[in-house]
Amino acid sequence: MRRLVECVPNFSEGRRPEVIEQIVNAIKSVSGVSMLDYEMDADHNRAVLSFVGEPEAVLEAAFRAVEKGSELIDLTKHKGEHPRMGAADVVPFVPITGVKQDECIELAKRLGKRIADELSIPVYLYELAATRPDRVDLAVIRKGEFEGLRTAIKSDPDRAPDFGKPEMHPTAGATVVGVRAPLIAYNVYLDTRNLKVAQRIAKAIRFRSGGFQFVKALGFEIKERGCVQVSINMTDYTKTPLYRVFETVKHEAARWGVNVLESEVVGLVPQGALNACARYALQLNSFSRDQILENRLVPAKGMPDFLNELASRAPVPGGGSTAALNGALGVALMTMVAKLSIGKKKYAEFEEELTRVRDQLIPMRERFQALVDEDADSFKKVMKAYKLPKTTEEEQQKREQAVSDALKDAAETPFKTMSLALDALRLCQPIVEHGNESSVSDAGVGTMNLETAFRGARLNVLINLPSIQDKDFVAEKQEALDEMASELDRLVKEYQDTVAKRMTSGR
Repeated sequence: MRRLVECVPNFSEGRRPEVIEQIVNAIKSVSGVSMLDYEMDADHNRAVLSFVGEPEAVLEAAFRAVEKGSELIDLTKHKGEHPRMGAADVVPFVPITGVKQDECIELAKRLGKRIADELSIPVYLYELAATRPDRVDLAVIRKGEFEGLRTAIKSDPDRAPDFGKPEMHPTAGATVVGVRAPLIAYNVYLDTRNLKVAQRIAKAIRFRSGGFQFVKALGFEIKERGCVQVSINMTDYTKTPLYRVFETVKHEAARWGVNVLESEVVGLVPQGALNACARYALQLNSFSRDQILENRLVPAKGMPDFLNELASRAPVPGGGSTAALNGALGVALMTMVAKLSIGKKKYAEFEEELTRVRDQLIPMRERFQALVDEDADSFKKVMKAYKLPKTTEEEQQKREQAVSDALKDAAETPFKTMSLALDALRLCQPIVEHGNESSVSDAGVGTMNLETAFRGARLNVLINLPSIQDKDFVAEKQEALDEMASELDRLVKEYQDTVAKRMTSGR
């Protein structure tokens, strides 16, 4: 699994594109970092950037961005609606894949120290990286903003930074660095100029005023649009869904005779947040993420990502997923040979049969692809079962049963791969015997891939059977394995003999 961290720095500049472009270029100058998105807001005079990469590369890119921002942004001349205390106001790290929360906290500390030491900008740690409970909330740290903190940082020991001297940088202020879960920046525009309405609604929905636990909100006047805005940060959309917050804002606005003009997402948003909104709005009570077309285009990850995950220390994906991938490769090769034969005069007498086989192989490939993830998911259930408590006798019994049930699923999935591989081989005889002679070696490789899919999946069935309590299930599977293996041996030998003969005779 590739180790990925996202960084989402917020800069106090939303009116000079050339400044943000230079900061973006500083990020891009680091090898191994990919820029995902950046947006500017003139009213807030603020920009939100997002980039991702390996931890060390992201750390370096974050420092270069802060350094460039401190050179180009002067807070003594800055005016905007959004609260701010630094040129690089807040720099959060977000663990994405293969990276633990603790590792990101260490990144935050290293970045904070480097900013303080090399740029003379004081740094505060917040959210998951906070060193004190009262500094988890960004709003608490930022109280008084740049102007107020210039005095407070010197006079109040409680406002001393985590890194650096208790003294603001004269133009770049102070920076807040931390670690958080994926956050959704979400704004709702109201059809009124009355700022108090937006402020009252923000107070009603934010957690520190008695609202939703994972919501931060403020009210702003948006002069350019002649309206007001409820600016919202959703800190955990899985526990406080986006649609619930929107409906509450709409309901609260109606109390004051105000309509919602529109809402917007600033920057990137997790797909799951929008899926939840769709389920709510359309009342799709039994809707599953598997019904989303893009989620069924498996494998969703590219081959390099899959191989990186396979080569990692993680137990999944493993042999079962690899067996299924071999099946997909085998079917794809056989499909290619069929396509190279169809439409050519030399193979016209076999075209109808080859077309029929081709059409049946296409959905088989999709099923093999789905089994790649299905096998990994089934093993995750086994690992989860093994982690159940076993202190008391009752807990031990429940755990043993849960493990046995999970192992049945873990055996059933590779059994599906075996069955599918055998079905594909049964189907491919016309391709091996009558397919394009220039690609007969590809048919041979396809045969070997399907054989590997079968034998690899068989091993994954066998390793799970001894720990399954359902003896009838075990006996049934063992009998089926023997019968299927016998047929597989016959087909593979027949096909390889045919391939060898056709390669030698040239027909």
